[in-house]
Amino acid sequence: MPLALYALAAGAFGIGVTEFVIMGLLIDVSKDLGVSISAAGQLISGYALGVVIGAPLLTIATGNWPRKTVLLALMAIFTIGNLACALAPDYWTLMGARVITAFAHGTFFGVGSVVATGLVAPNKKASAIALMFTGLTIANILGVPFGTWLGQAFGWRATFWAVTAVGLAAFAVILALVPRNRTAPEKSDLRADLAVLRRTPVLLGFAITVLGYAGVFAVFTYIAPLLTEISGFQEAAVSPILLVFGGGLIAGNIADRWLVPAVLGSLVVLALVLATMSFAIHSQVLAVIYVGLLGAAAFATVAPLQMWVLEKAQGAGQSLASSFNIAAFNLGNAAGAWLGGAVIAQGLGLGSLTWVAALLPVAALAVAGLALRLDRGTALGAPVCVRS
Repeated sequence: MPLALYALAAGAFGIGVTEFVIMGLLIDVSKDLGVSISAAGQLISGYALGVVIGAPLLTIATGNWPRKTVLLALMAIFTIGNLACALAPDYWTLMGARVITAFAHGTFFGVGSVVATGLVAPNKKASAIALMFTGLTIANILGVPFGTWLGQAFGWRATFWAVTAVGLAAFAVILALVPRNRTAPEKSDLRADLAVLRRTPVLLGFAITVLGYAGVFAVFTYIAPLLTEISGFQEAAVSPILLVFGGGLIAGNIADRWLVPAVLGSLVVLALVLATMSFAIHSQVLAVIYVGLLGAAAFATVAPLQMWVLEKAQGAGQSLASSFNIAAFNLGNAAGAWLGGAVIAQGLGLGSLTWVAALLPVAALAVAGLALRLDRGTALGAPVCVRS
């Protein structure tokens, strides 16, 4: 694989840490800023909505830029946003800084997916996307647990200072390794780009993504209080347990080969994991195992869904559709975090989160079934190798 793909993975690593590390620091942030756990959880929703808004706007605004220039500009936004998070004096300033940081997220992965597929032979395209998304996996295995430990030991602001440094490093690596002459796009036609968003297979892919990840984040957003208040772990144990979640992401990332079974199977497993987690969370041993299972089921859909959208959006609008699918993941994140907060605020308790969350991948399965019925006999059923 070209070294440029590892540069893209470095950017994905930094973005992944920023997005996910806040889950392990909710208790610290809520105490320091004097807000409730559910209010602190909305920092995840705010970030995700920033992705949803920023992905189409920045993709359209930078549609005629060389793609390397786009990637560098996005990493600059990311770095400045994390610096603002580290310096935020109050809750709403932190929320605003999170939204600014999130603007870089969707377009980076959307444009990065197109760049990644352009760097390799046609039979390596899905593998190239998976390699870029490996940065997210490593972020969850190493970056998030370390960031959680750092925030608990030295204050949550220290984590954002560290991520700011990661952003600077990723900017330098992309500048050095991503070739400029292979990333310049053809002149963008906004009308043709937007037309791709009316394609039924693309829209159904977005819907599956939103529903599936809403189920994941209705629980994962509140994983720290779940582990401490229900499972009975000490707060210091949250960081090591997040390593198990990262290990689950690896299993999910390497298990995908056939597109339809990968998508359908992962949604079935996700629904089962969430439903039975209601019982498992009361046992410390089972709680740790289920955190890993949740990671595996959650990440198994990422590369297949992203590849599906890229295939269905061939031609004009591919970068925009790719960015929209990243926005769809984060719309699911926002919806899940909001739903989890609403469940807690209504007095239903942390223990009911998993039951409610399990309904969402079931709904995603229904949409996937509709997509297969409408798309029967197309390339969706063909074998797609996500990792060679």
